[in-house]
Amino acid sequence: MRHLLAAMCAAVMAGPALAYEPTDGALGFQPAATRIAERIHVFHDFVLIIITLITLLVLGLLLWIIVRHNRKANPVPKKFSHNTLIEVIWTVVPALILVAIASQSFPNLYYQDVVPNLQQITEKSDKLVADGKTAQHERFAKDYFPDAAEKGFVNVKAQGNQWNWTYTYPDLVDDAGYALEFVSNPVHVGVSTDAENYAGATGRSDYAAKPRNLAVDYPMVIPEDRYIRYYTAAADVIHSWTVPAFGVKTDAVPGRLNEGWFLVEEPGIYYGQCSELCGVNHAFMPIEVRVVSEEQYQTWGELMLAGDYEAAYAAVDVFASKEQATQFAAKQ
Repeated sequence: MRHLLAAMCAAVMAGPALAYEPTDGALGFQPAATRIAERIHVFHDFVLIIITLITLLVLGLLLWIIVRHNRKANPVPKKFSHNTLIEVIWTVVPALILVAIASQSFPNLYYQDVVPNLQQITEKSDKLVADGKTAQHERFAKDYFPDAAEKGFVNVKAQGNQWNWTYTYPDLVDDAGYALEFVSNPVHVGVSTDAENYAGATGRSDYAAKPRNLAVDYPMVIPEDRYIRYYTAAADVIHSWTVPAFGVKTDAVPGRLNEGWFLVEEPGIYYGQCSELCGVNHAFMPIEVRVVSEEQYQTWGELMLAGDYEAAYAAVDVFASKEQATQFAAKQ
């Protein structure tokens, strides 16, 4: 009864879900949903400026050579093969460009690849506040989210199979001590009976609203404003767990456990796909992640552990704004 009431209250105050998915005719990246993705976008724009300037310079040199040094304009060419100044310039300048790119690339690689130490984040945040270093604390909080660090990690394992994903939540266990685990199957597999198969397996009638080759029957669910530490593995061949809006792409390799992290602040539906060729149905191996409020996440977890998958899906099929979720939690 409590779960039903929570789902009804969420439905009443629900707003439209923010869905991150490919858009026909769009340019550039999907909107960034994590700080990792934001930093990737900034780095991309930085490198794009350098590439554009290099392209314009090379184009200008080509045009200048074509006009000034063609056979008609320069019938007697100069007979030299070296110019020390030019050779120094074309050696030093590219090296400096690479140093400039590395100065932005290496910090981003470290930030994305190394799972944060939440205790150190909390301690450093407290020290900056105690020392009155407000500006430094704001810059630090923008990248490391000390409030979320105090809550700890939400751990999820994504195992790639031909051709679906198995999600395991070691933090969510039932009375017998077994962790929550379920298979996330694609809604579309490229056959004429996709709609009938989906309706028969789930009892739902929303097939037409599902984005093609992106939707799944039971999505991965995580809470907003929480550090997510994810692990990837594979049961058969190499897969790759990729969500563009998160800025994450981690290979799932048989016999190896890889890990990564992210934090999403905005509730919504986020889509991705396996990004490693993994067999004949590689095109039908989508990833769907639903980011919901902490209350919805807890309700979803309890229902999933109870085996009521459809009620759990209904609990995360509505989305409330952060302000609404805060008001709802305060009333409980």
